[in-house]
Amino acid sequence: MTERFLIVGLGNPGSEYERTRHNIGFRIVESLAAKYALSFSKRQAKALLAEGTIAERRVLLAKPQTYMNLSGESVRPLIAFYNIPLTNVLIILDDLDLPLGTLRLRPSGSHGGQKGLKSILERLGTQDVARLRFGIGRPPGRMDAAAYVLQPFAAEEQLLVVETLERAVRAVETWLQFGIQTAMARYNGTAEDAARNANAAPSVPKTEPKSE
Repeated sequence: MTERFLIVGLGNPGSEYERTRHNIGFRIVESLAAKYALSFSKRQAKALLAEGTIAERRVLLAKPQTYMNLSGESVRPLIAFYNIPLTNVLIILDDLDLPLGTLRLRPSGSHGGQKGLKSILERLGTQDVARLRFGIGRPPGRMDAAAYVLQPFAAEEQLLVVETLERAVRAVETWLQFGIQTAMARYNGTAEDAARNANAAPSVPKTEPKSE
């Protein structure tokens, strides 16, 4: 068997949350699944899972069903059960502090107040987990942030959301194929930044999956 990669999209289960800002992580892994004809047909460790091959890598896509604030209760058991090295894990989440249309990949760091990522880092006991942040912008006026993230994107935001979501999918594919540094160089920032950096030379590609 070849080594496996785990890509976790964060969100809340339930139809009432499907199109909310807080569920953009779910939407990105769902888009990856759709592009590669994978199905979230398995339930394990309080998550819905889809398995298959993306960018020639053996991939497990996960949507924790614990609700956002308890995401670590799902992610840690999945990593342990499948014996996935942390270098092969990517968490996808929303970020209030980034403008809509902005992506930010990082190999490690703090949770920055995002409670789903906080739960994961606390359960794993390390900040050395790659994450892809999808900017959703700050709430208008004095709106409460907790209420804002549970609202759907506004009609006038939809085109930018779709474009950024598609860019996020390409960023994940690049991470799988070439690693975090190349994905960061090509996709961090806005669509304009990504267009300028589209031909950034890849760093040393990830080694081919090893046979056990």
